[in-house]
Amino acid sequence: MADDRTSAFQAGQTGLIVRIPEAEPSVRGWRERLDPSAQAGVPAHVTVLFPFLDESRIDALVYSALADVLGSHHAFDLRFERCGRLPEVLYLAPEPDTQLRQLTEAIADRWPEAPPYGGRFAEIVPHLTIAQGQEDVVLEEIKADLAGRLPFTSHVSSVELIVHDGTKWQERASFALGE
Repeated sequence: MADDRTSAFQAGQTGLIVRIPEAEPSVRGWRERLDPSAQAGVPAHVTVLFPFLDESRIDALVYSALADVLGSHHAFDLRFERCGRLPEVLYLAPEPDTQLRQLTEAIADRWPEAPPYGGRFAEIVPHLTIAQGQEDVVLEEIKADLAGRLPFTSHVSSVELIVHDGTKWQERASFALGE
């Protein structure tokens, strides 16, 4: 979720994520060592929108609007069968990623003041981060280790709102997708 150290997370920051529990056996060890979001308590996930609204802005109306926006999207399955790379990042690529992009676009359309990744990137690239800020040799070692653990699938039926409390990320709410 962040692209540098755990200290980059601020109390009151929020994000919307899709948990991918099926990834945990394969990626937990790597993420705990090499992904600041895992070190800050975030489970294996694909980010829908980060950062979202500051926690101080999230009230009953925001919860209701999130439930409406997310509930209008159907649950779906993802397959993870390959790794991908961004600068200094190794990730698992969800396929197909169309529904994830649509979730991100729907939330960003509803709350234009909360563009994906703060507006830093032109393209939405859904991904499950495994490691960041490592040299290529380390990323290649991880990729080789994961080769025997892929593919796996995950059923996505909800989106979680998480909040940073100043130390760790905590789940605040879960919003069901339509069936």
